Amino acid sequence: MSFRSRFRIALVAAIVAVLTFGAAQRISAEEDVVHIVKGVVTHIDKDTKTMVVKAGDGTEHTIKWTDKTTVKGGKDVGDAFAEGSKVSVKYTEKAGEKTAVGVKDAGKATAQAVQ
Repeated sequence: MSFRSRFRIALVAAIVAVLTFGAAQRISAEEDVVHIVKGVVTHIDKDTKTMVVKAGDGTEHTIKWTDKTTVKGGKDVGDAFAEGSKVSVKYTEKAGEKTAVGVKDAGKATAQAVQ
């Protein structure tokens, strides 16, 4: 095989590798997008570690929490909030499943801002 043929094969392989790596990074970045929803907790299930948050526009979001989910004061989400609590939830979504990154009591923040 001539030098020119080997060079072309190497060049094509390099282009394929760059395109493949770039696509993988793009997919990974899309999965780590953090969303925020603000609303009222309408249901909490401590057994399945899920809560339903009804946003201001009426949509309901079922969001699970994990041991890595942060809550001010270091409490577990299920202990820190009850149905009727106003919250702001930062979450990621993968394969249609929403997982809370952090949950904040929006009722206290609103009350402090008004005073």
